[in-house]
Amino acid sequence: MRKGEVRVNGIPSGVLEETTEGFRFSYYQKYAEHPDLPSVSLTLPKRPDEPHESPVLFPFFAGLLTEGTAMHIQCRVLRLDEADLFGRLLKTAQDDVIGNVTVHEIEEDVS
Repeated sequence: MRKGEVRVNGIPSGVLEETTEGFRFSYYQKYAEHPDLPSVSLTLPKRPDEPHESPVLFPFFAGLLTEGTAMHIQCRVLRLDEADLFGRLLKTAQDDVIGNVTVHEIEEDVS
């Protein structure tokens, strides 16, 4: 399954992953327990012991994606399926996004 590390202001906050049922976002324990670090979003409050789960990509993360002409150009240049929101997120949301949250693809070790 595909995964991405979510960072807030450059600080690793948790892991977003694709599951057989949809998507799961889990905060790193240390991040969730730190009182001065913000939640990723209002809709994904810090929960150190319980992941957030959804049958579709969480709207907050889908909102980080480009739209319109920029999306078409990104998909053509990077050879991405426009309908694969999670794939697009992993390939395009590591920098130059609106706001302070980025998503960095976690490459699976195939050895």
